[in-house]
Amino acid sequence: MAKYTTATEALKVVKSGDRVFMHGSAATPFTLNKALAARASELRAVEIVSISTIGEAPFADPKLHESFHINSLFVSENIRKSVNAYDSLSSYVPIFLSEIPLLFRRNILPIDVALVHVSPPDNHGFCSLGVSVDIALSAVQTAKHIIAQVNPRMPRVLGDGLIHVSQIHSIVDTHDELPEVSYAAKTSEAELQIGKYIAELIEDGSTLQMGIGSIPDAVLSCLQNHKDLGVHTEMFSDGVVDLVLRGVINNKMKKKHAGRLVTGFIMGTRKLYDFVDNNPQVLGLDIAYVNDTKIIRQNPKVHAINSAVEIDLTGQVCADSIGTMQFSGVGGQMDFIRGASLSEGGKPIIALPSVTNKGISRITPFLKEGAGVVTTRAHVHYIVTEYGVAYLFGKNLRQRAKELIRIAHPDHRESLERAAHARFGIIY
Repeated sequence: MAKYTTATEALKVVKSGDRVFMHGSAATPFTLNKALAARASELRAVEIVSISTIGEAPFADPKLHESFHINSLFVSENIRKSVNAYDSLSSYVPIFLSEIPLLFRRNILPIDVALVHVSPPDNHGFCSLGVSVDIALSAVQTAKHIIAQVNPRMPRVLGDGLIHVSQIHSIVDTHDELPEVSYAAKTSEAELQIGKYIAELIEDGSTLQMGIGSIPDAVLSCLQNHKDLGVHTEMFSDGVVDLVLRGVINNKMKKKHAGRLVTGFIMGTRKLYDFVDNNPQVLGLDIAYVNDTKIIRQNPKVHAINSAVEIDLTGQVCADSIGTMQFSGVGGQMDFIRGASLSEGGKPIIALPSVTNKGISRITPFLKEGAGVVTTRAHVHYIVTEYGVAYLFGKNLRQRAKELIRIAHPDHRESLERAAHARFGIIY
Protein backbone atom coordinates (compact mmCIF):
# COMPACT_ATOMS: atom_id res chain seq x y z
CA MET A 1 0.00 0.00 0.00
CA ALA A 2 1.20 3.50 -0.78
CA LYS A 3 3.13 5.24 1.94
CA TYR A 4 2.81 9.01 2.36
CA THR A 5 6.25 10.46 2.95
CA THR A 6 8.64 13.27 2.03
CA ALA A 7 10.41 13.49 -1.32
CA THR A 8 13.77 13.12 0.41
CA GLU A 9 12.69 9.94 2.15
CA ALA A 10 11.00 8.47 -0.92
CA LEU A 11 14.05 8.99 -3.16
CA LYS A 12 16.32 7.01 -0.81
CA VAL A 13 15.22 3.91 -2.73
CA VAL A 14 17.27 4.98 -5.78
CA LYS A 15 20.65 3.23 -5.91
CA SER A 16 23.76 3.77 -8.01
CA GLY A 17 23.38 2.15 -11.41
CA ASP A 18 19.56 2.30 -11.36
CA ARG A 19 17.47 3.28 -14.36
CA VAL A 20 14.92 5.94 -13.36
CA PHE A 21 11.90 6.88 -15.48
CA MET A 22 10.96 10.56 -15.37
CA HIS A 23 7.38 11.58 -16.18
CA GLY A 24 7.46 14.12 -19.01
CA SER A 25 5.89 17.14 -20.69
CA ALA A 26 3.54 19.15 -18.44
CA ALA A 27 3.65 16.31 -15.89
CA THR A 28 7.38 16.76 -15.21
CA PRO A 29 7.66 16.06 -11.43
CA PHE A 30 9.63 19.09 -10.25
CA THR A 31 9.59 18.20 -6.55
CA LEU A 32 10.88 14.67 -7.12
CA ASN A 33 13.47 15.92 -9.64
CA LYS A 34 15.00 18.28 -7.10
CA ALA A 35 15.00 15.69 -4.34
CA LEU A 36 16.79 13.16 -6.53
CA ALA A 37 19.36 15.69 -7.72
CA ALA A 38 20.07 16.55 -4.09
CA ARG A 39 21.39 13.01 -3.65
CA ALA A 40 24.03 13.45 -6.35
CA SER A 41 26.97 13.06 -3.96
CA GLU A 42 25.66 9.65 -2.83
CA LEU A 43 24.95 8.23 -6.29
CA ARG A 44 26.90 7.10 -9.36
CA ALA A 45 25.79 6.23 -12.90
CA VAL A 46 22.05 6.67 -12.42
CA GLU A 47 20.37 6.64 -15.83
CA ILE A 48 17.43 9.02 -16.40
CA VAL A 49 14.97 7.91 -19.08
CA SER A 50 12.24 10.20 -20.38
CA ILE A 51 10.62 11.90 -23.31
CA SER A 52 10.47 15.71 -23.43
CA THR A 53 10.55 17.38 -20.02
CA ILE A 54 9.87 20.98 -19.03
CA GLY A 55 11.64 23.31 -16.62
CA GLU A 56 14.91 22.80 -14.84
CA ALA A 57 16.82 19.60 -15.58
CA PRO A 58 19.33 19.29 -12.75
CA PHE A 59 20.57 15.96 -14.13
CA ALA A 60 21.87 17.78 -17.20
CA ASP A 61 24.35 19.79 -15.12
CA PRO A 62 27.85 18.77 -16.28
CA LYS A 63 29.01 18.95 -12.65
CA LEU A 64 26.78 15.95 -11.91
CA HIS A 65 27.81 13.79 -14.87
CA GLU A 66 29.34 11.11 -12.65
CA SER A 67 26.08 10.80 -10.72
CA PHE A 68 23.51 11.04 -13.54
CA HIS A 69 23.31 10.63 -17.27
CA ILE A 70 20.30 11.04 -19.55
CA ASN A 71 19.14 8.42 -22.02
CA SER A 72 16.61 10.59 -23.82
CA LEU A 73 13.73 9.26 -25.90
CA PHE A 74 12.92 12.78 -27.16
CA VAL A 75 15.33 15.65 -26.64
CA SER A 76 13.89 18.80 -25.06
CA GLU A 77 15.51 22.20 -24.73
CA ASN A 78 16.54 21.70 -21.11
CA ILE A 79 18.77 18.68 -21.90
CA ARG A 80 19.87 19.51 -25.45
CA LYS A 81 23.30 20.76 -24.45
CA SER A 82 24.00 17.68 -22.33
CA VAL A 83 22.87 15.20 -25.01
CA ASN A 84 25.06 16.86 -27.63
CA ALA A 85 28.13 17.39 -25.44
CA TYR A 86 31.24 15.53 -26.57
CA ASP A 87 32.29 14.69 -23.00
CA SER A 88 28.83 13.69 -21.73
CA LEU A 89 27.50 10.17 -21.22
CA SER A 90 24.00 11.45 -22.05
CA SER A 91 22.57 10.45 -25.41
CA TYR A 92 19.45 9.97 -27.51
CA VAL A 93 17.55 6.83 -28.58
CA PRO A 94 16.08 7.15 -32.10
CA ILE A 95 12.63 5.53 -31.90
CA PHE A 96 9.04 6.02 -33.00
CA LEU A 97 6.90 7.35 -30.17
CA SER A 98 4.49 4.42 -30.67
CA GLU A 99 7.27 1.93 -29.96
CA ILE A 100 8.74 3.44 -26.79
CA PRO A 101 6.41 1.38 -24.56
CA LEU A 102 7.95 -1.75 -26.10
CA LEU A 103 11.30 -0.78 -24.58
CA PHE A 104 9.75 -1.12 -21.13
CA ARG A 105 7.34 -3.99 -21.77
CA ARG A 106 9.94 -6.16 -23.51
CA ASN A 107 12.53 -5.44 -20.82
CA ILE A 108 14.88 -3.75 -23.28
CA LEU A 109 15.07 -0.76 -20.93
CA PRO A 110 13.81 -2.20 -17.63
CA ILE A 111 12.78 0.51 -15.16
CA ASP A 112 14.00 0.30 -11.58
CA VAL A 113 12.19 3.38 -10.28
CA ALA A 114 9.41 5.43 -11.92
CA LEU A 115 8.88 9.04 -10.83
CA VAL A 116 5.40 10.21 -11.80
CA HIS A 117 3.11 13.16 -11.21
CA VAL A 118 -0.55 12.29 -10.56
CA SER A 119 -3.90 13.68 -9.46
CA PRO A 120 -5.18 12.93 -5.93
CA PRO A 121 -6.90 9.56 -5.48
CA ASP A 122 -10.66 9.54 -6.09
CA ASN A 123 -13.24 7.88 -3.81
CA HIS A 124 -12.15 4.50 -5.17
CA GLY A 125 -8.44 5.08 -4.65
CA PHE A 126 -7.53 5.78 -8.29
CA CYS A 127 -5.07 8.51 -9.23
CA SER A 128 -4.74 9.78 -12.80
CA LEU A 129 -1.51 10.20 -14.75
CA GLY A 130 -3.17 13.43 -15.77
CA VAL A 131 -1.81 15.37 -18.71
CA SER A 132 0.74 12.73 -19.70
CA VAL A 133 -0.43 9.14 -20.18
CA ASP A 134 1.69 8.55 -23.33
CA ILE A 135 4.70 6.37 -22.36
CA ALA A 136 4.18 6.86 -18.60
CA LEU A 137 1.53 4.14 -18.50
CA SER A 138 3.95 1.45 -19.69
CA ALA A 139 6.60 2.77 -17.29
CA VAL A 140 4.40 2.43 -14.21
CA GLN A 141 3.12 -0.95 -15.38
CA THR A 142 6.65 -2.35 -15.53
CA ALA A 143 8.69 -0.40 -12.95
CA LYS A 144 9.95 -2.24 -9.88
CA HIS A 145 9.24 0.77 -7.66
CA ILE A 146 6.82 3.70 -8.18
CA ILE A 147 7.11 7.08 -6.50
CA ALA A 148 4.28 9.54 -7.18
CA GLN A 149 4.00 13.18 -6.37
CA VAL A 150 0.28 13.80 -5.82
CA ASN A 151 -0.90 17.24 -6.81
CA PRO A 152 -4.41 18.73 -6.61
CA ARG A 153 -3.47 20.98 -9.54
CA MET A 154 -3.05 17.93 -11.79
CA PRO A 155 -6.28 17.35 -13.75
CA ARG A 156 -7.96 13.97 -13.57
CA VAL A 157 -7.90 12.80 -17.18
CA LEU A 158 -10.04 9.79 -17.99
CA GLY A 159 -8.90 6.83 -20.06
CA ASP A 160 -5.94 4.48 -19.63
CA GLY A 161 -3.96 6.55 -17.16
CA LEU A 162 -5.68 5.51 -13.93
CA ILE A 163 -3.42 3.98 -11.31
CA HIS A 164 -4.61 2.68 -7.95
CA VAL A 165 -2.81 3.86 -4.83
CA SER A 166 -2.11 0.21 -3.95
CA GLN A 167 0.28 0.10 -6.94
CA ILE A 168 2.26 3.08 -5.70
CA HIS A 169 5.06 2.51 -3.21
CA SER A 170 5.57 6.10 -2.01
CA ILE A 171 3.36 9.19 -2.27
CA VAL A 172 4.64 12.74 -1.86
CA ASP A 173 2.12 15.56 -1.42
CA THR A 174 2.86 18.59 -3.62
CA HIS A 175 1.17 21.73 -4.87
CA ASP A 176 3.40 22.47 -7.86
CA GLU A 177 1.94 24.66 -10.59
CA LEU A 178 1.81 22.81 -13.89
CA PRO A 179 3.98 24.44 -16.56
CA GLU A 180 1.98 26.49 -19.05
CA VAL A 181 2.80 26.96 -22.72
CA SER A 182 0.99 29.26 -25.16
CA TYR A 183 1.84 30.05 -28.79
CA ALA A 184 -1.25 32.13 -29.62
CA ALA A 185 0.59 35.47 -29.40
CA LYS A 186 3.74 34.22 -31.16
CA THR A 187 2.26 33.37 -34.56
CA SER A 188 4.06 35.10 -37.44
CA GLU A 189 2.48 36.22 -40.70
CA ALA A 190 4.19 33.34 -42.50
CA GLU A 191 2.80 30.82 -40.01
CA LEU A 192 -0.69 32.29 -40.28
CA GLN A 193 -0.53 31.97 -44.07
CA ILE A 194 0.59 28.35 -43.70
CA GLY A 195 -2.39 27.84 -41.39
CA LYS A 196 -4.74 29.20 -44.04
CA TYR A 197 -3.34 26.90 -46.74
CA ILE A 198 -3.68 23.86 -44.51
CA ALA A 199 -7.21 24.83 -43.45
CA GLU A 200 -8.15 24.82 -47.15
CA LEU A 201 -6.93 21.21 -47.38
CA ILE A 202 -9.05 20.09 -44.43
CA GLU A 203 -12.53 18.88 -45.30
CA ASP A 204 -15.59 18.76 -43.05
CA GLY A 205 -15.73 15.48 -41.13
CA SER A 206 -11.94 15.13 -40.96
CA THR A 207 -9.99 13.68 -38.01
CA LEU A 208 -7.08 15.88 -36.93
CA GLN A 209 -3.63 15.18 -35.58
CA MET A 210 -1.43 18.14 -34.77
CA GLY A 211 1.09 19.01 -32.14
CA ILE A 212 1.97 22.12 -30.20
CA GLY A 213 3.40 25.25 -31.72
CA SER A 214 2.55 28.33 -33.75
CA ILE A 215 1.58 26.48 -36.93
CA PRO A 216 -0.92 24.10 -35.26
CA ASP A 217 -2.43 27.10 -33.45
CA ALA A 218 -2.63 28.99 -36.75
CA VAL A 219 -4.37 26.04 -38.43
CA LEU A 220 -6.91 25.71 -35.62
CA SER A 221 -7.68 29.44 -35.72
CA CYS A 222 -8.63 29.06 -39.40
CA LEU A 223 -11.11 26.20 -38.85
CA GLN A 224 -13.97 28.08 -37.21
CA ASN A 225 -16.29 27.60 -40.19
CA HIS A 226 -15.61 23.88 -40.56
CA LYS A 227 -18.04 21.19 -39.42
CA ASP A 228 -17.92 17.85 -37.64
CA LEU A 229 -14.19 17.66 -37.06
CA GLY A 230 -12.63 15.03 -34.82
CA VAL A 231 -9.38 14.69 -32.89
CA HIS A 232 -7.15 11.62 -32.61
CA THR A 233 -3.69 12.89 -31.82
CA GLU A 234 -0.58 12.22 -29.78
CA MET A 235 -1.11 15.60 -28.09
CA PHE A 236 -3.23 18.72 -28.21
CA SER A 237 -3.16 22.23 -26.79
CA ASP A 238 -5.45 25.22 -26.14
CA GLY A 239 -6.53 25.78 -29.75
CA VAL A 240 -8.70 22.66 -29.62
CA VAL A 241 -10.78 23.95 -26.69
CA ASP A 242 -12.35 26.89 -28.54
CA LEU A 243 -13.32 24.66 -31.47
CA VAL A 244 -14.97 22.17 -29.10
CA LEU A 245 -16.92 24.95 -27.41
CA ARG A 246 -18.03 26.27 -30.82
CA GLY A 247 -19.18 22.80 -31.86
CA VAL A 248 -16.69 22.64 -34.74
CA ILE A 249 -14.98 19.66 -33.10
CA ASN A 250 -17.60 17.12 -32.05
CA ASN A 251 -15.87 13.85 -33.03
CA LYS A 252 -19.13 12.39 -34.34
CA MET A 253 -17.67 11.24 -37.68
CA LYS A 254 -14.87 9.20 -36.11
CA LYS A 255 -15.03 5.40 -36.27
CA LYS A 256 -12.69 4.93 -33.30
CA HIS A 257 -13.95 6.52 -30.06
CA ALA A 258 -16.77 8.53 -31.65
CA GLY A 259 -17.66 11.55 -29.57
CA ARG A 260 -14.31 11.59 -27.75
CA LEU A 261 -11.07 13.52 -28.17
CA VAL A 262 -8.29 10.95 -28.06
CA THR A 263 -4.77 11.97 -27.05
CA GLY A 264 -1.56 10.69 -25.49
CA PHE A 265 -0.66 13.89 -23.65
CA ILE A 266 -1.85 17.47 -23.18
CA MET A 267 0.14 20.67 -22.85
CA GLY A 268 -1.03 24.28 -22.76
CA THR A 269 -2.41 26.79 -20.28
CA ARG A 270 -4.52 26.45 -17.14
CA LYS A 271 -7.58 26.97 -19.35
CA LEU A 272 -6.78 23.69 -21.10
CA TYR A 273 -6.01 21.82 -17.88
CA ASP A 274 -9.35 22.90 -16.40
CA PHE A 275 -11.15 21.85 -19.59
CA VAL A 276 -9.77 18.29 -19.55
CA ASP A 277 -10.26 17.78 -15.80
CA ASN A 278 -12.73 14.90 -15.30
CA ASN A 279 -14.13 15.62 -18.78
CA PRO A 280 -15.73 12.53 -20.34
CA GLN A 281 -15.14 14.02 -23.80
CA VAL A 282 -11.37 13.55 -23.35
CA LEU A 283 -9.55 10.22 -23.32
CA GLY A 284 -5.86 10.00 -22.41
CA LEU A 285 -4.65 6.69 -23.82
CA ASP A 286 -1.51 4.55 -24.08
CA ILE A 287 0.67 6.00 -26.84
CA ALA A 288 1.28 2.51 -28.24
CA TYR A 289 -2.43 2.50 -29.09
CA VAL A 290 -2.94 6.17 -30.00
CA ASN A 291 -0.04 6.17 -32.47
CA ASP A 292 -0.66 2.70 -33.91
CA THR A 293 -1.16 3.09 -37.67
CA LYS A 294 -3.81 0.37 -37.76
CA ILE A 295 -5.85 2.40 -35.25
CA ILE A 296 -5.18 5.78 -36.89
CA ARG A 297 -6.20 4.61 -40.37
CA GLN A 298 -9.64 3.47 -39.19
CA ASN A 299 -10.78 7.06 -38.73
CA PRO A 300 -12.02 8.95 -41.80
CA LYS A 301 -10.02 11.68 -43.53
CA VAL A 302 -7.14 11.74 -41.07
CA HIS A 303 -5.22 14.97 -41.57
CA ALA A 304 -1.80 14.70 -39.90
CA ILE A 305 0.01 18.04 -39.61
CA ASN A 306 3.67 17.87 -38.65
CA SER A 307 6.70 20.15 -38.85
CA ALA A 308 10.23 19.90 -40.21
CA VAL A 309 13.66 21.44 -39.77
CA GLU A 310 14.52 21.13 -43.47
CA ILE A 311 13.48 19.26 -46.61
CA ASP A 312 15.70 18.37 -49.55
CA LEU A 313 14.67 18.62 -53.19
CA THR A 314 13.68 14.95 -53.32
CA GLY A 315 11.29 15.28 -50.36
CA GLN A 316 13.39 13.83 -47.54
CA VAL A 317 12.25 15.36 -44.25
CA CYS A 318 14.65 16.12 -41.42
CA ALA A 319 12.62 16.94 -38.31
CA ASP A 320 14.80 15.98 -35.34
CA SER A 321 18.30 17.35 -35.91
CA ILE A 322 20.30 20.27 -37.25
CA GLY A 323 23.17 18.55 -38.98
CA THR A 324 24.78 16.37 -36.33
CA MET A 325 23.17 18.25 -33.43
CA GLN A 326 20.27 16.33 -31.94
CA PHE A 327 17.51 18.92 -31.61
CA SER A 328 14.41 16.91 -30.67
CA GLY A 329 13.37 13.39 -31.64
CA VAL A 330 11.58 11.18 -34.13
CA GLY A 331 8.45 11.38 -32.00
CA GLY A 332 5.15 10.47 -33.59
CA GLN A 333 5.61 12.11 -36.98
CA MET A 334 6.05 8.90 -38.95
CA ASP A 335 3.29 7.14 -36.99
CA PHE A 336 0.77 9.71 -38.16
CA ILE A 337 2.19 10.46 -41.59
CA ARG A 338 1.77 6.78 -42.41
CA GLY A 339 -1.53 6.45 -40.58
CA ALA A 340 -3.01 9.44 -42.42
CA SER A 341 -1.84 8.18 -45.81
CA LEU A 342 -3.63 4.86 -45.16
CA SER A 343 -6.82 6.54 -43.92
CA GLU A 344 -9.64 6.87 -46.46
CA GLY A 345 -9.41 10.46 -47.68
CA GLY A 346 -6.48 11.14 -45.37
CA LYS A 347 -3.81 13.78 -45.97
CA PRO A 348 -0.31 13.60 -44.45
CA ILE A 349 1.03 17.16 -44.29
CA ILE A 350 4.47 18.55 -43.48
CA ALA A 351 4.41 22.28 -42.74
CA LEU A 352 7.30 24.68 -42.29
CA PRO A 353 8.23 28.33 -42.92
CA SER A 354 10.29 28.68 -46.10
CA VAL A 355 13.29 30.16 -44.25
CA THR A 356 14.86 30.13 -40.79
CA ASN A 357 14.96 33.20 -38.55
CA LYS A 358 18.32 33.97 -40.18
CA GLY A 359 16.89 33.80 -43.70
CA ILE A 360 18.40 30.41 -44.58
CA SER A 361 16.22 28.30 -46.87
CA ARG A 362 14.58 25.30 -45.24
CA ILE A 363 14.14 23.73 -48.69
CA THR A 364 17.66 22.64 -49.63
CA PRO A 365 19.47 20.75 -52.39
CA PHE A 366 20.77 18.30 -49.77
CA LEU A 367 20.14 17.78 -46.07
CA LYS A 368 22.96 18.97 -43.84
CA GLU A 369 25.74 16.48 -43.21
CA GLY A 370 24.72 14.28 -40.29
CA ALA A 371 21.04 15.24 -40.46
CA GLY A 372 18.52 12.51 -39.70
CA VAL A 373 15.68 11.55 -42.05
CA VAL A 374 12.51 11.26 -39.96
CA THR A 375 10.03 10.97 -42.85
CA THR A 376 11.32 9.37 -46.02
CA ARG A 377 10.60 10.76 -49.47
CA ALA A 378 8.45 7.70 -50.15
CA HIS A 379 6.10 8.69 -47.29
CA VAL A 380 5.74 12.37 -48.15
CA HIS A 381 2.52 13.68 -49.72
CA TYR A 382 1.90 17.37 -48.94
CA ILE A 383 4.50 20.03 -48.15
CA VAL A 384 3.23 23.47 -47.13
CA THR A 385 5.10 26.77 -46.74
CA GLU A 386 3.76 30.32 -46.73
CA TYR A 387 4.22 30.28 -50.51
CA GLY A 388 1.85 27.43 -51.21
CA VAL A 389 1.22 23.69 -51.22
CA ALA A 390 3.40 21.13 -53.01
CA TYR A 391 1.91 17.69 -53.64
CA LEU A 392 4.73 15.16 -54.08
CA PHE A 393 2.95 11.80 -54.00
CA GLY A 394 3.46 9.94 -57.27
CA LYS A 395 5.91 12.50 -58.62
CA ASN A 396 9.41 11.64 -59.79
CA LEU A 397 12.57 13.33 -58.53
CA ARG A 398 12.58 16.04 -61.20
CA GLN A 399 8.92 16.84 -60.67
CA ARG A 400 9.40 16.96 -56.90
CA ALA A 401 12.26 19.42 -57.23
CA LYS A 402 10.09 21.67 -59.41
CA GLU A 403 7.18 21.53 -56.93
CA LEU A 404 9.39 22.30 -53.93
CA ILE A 405 11.20 25.17 -55.66
CA ARG A 406 7.79 26.70 -56.40
CA ILE A 407 6.99 27.00 -52.66
CA ALA A 408 10.51 28.00 -51.59
CA HIS A 409 11.30 31.56 -50.58
CA PRO A 410 11.73 33.74 -53.73
CA ASP A 411 15.22 34.79 -52.59
CA HIS A 412 16.39 31.16 -52.83
CA ARG A 413 14.58 29.84 -55.90
CA GLU A 414 17.32 30.68 -58.38
CA SER A 415 20.02 28.88 -56.40
CA LEU A 416 17.71 25.89 -55.91
CA GLU A 417 17.00 25.79 -59.64
CA ARG A 418 20.73 25.72 -60.38
CA ALA A 419 21.23 22.89 -57.88
CA ALA A 420 18.30 20.95 -59.31
CA HIS A 421 19.61 21.38 -62.86
CA ALA A 422 23.08 20.21 -61.81
CA ARG A 423 21.62 17.10 -60.20
CA PHE A 424 18.70 16.18 -62.43
CA GLY A 425 19.32 17.97 -65.70
CA ILE A 426 16.11 19.24 -67.29
CA ILE A 427 13.39 20.13 -64.79
CA TYR A 428 9.92 19.75 -66.27
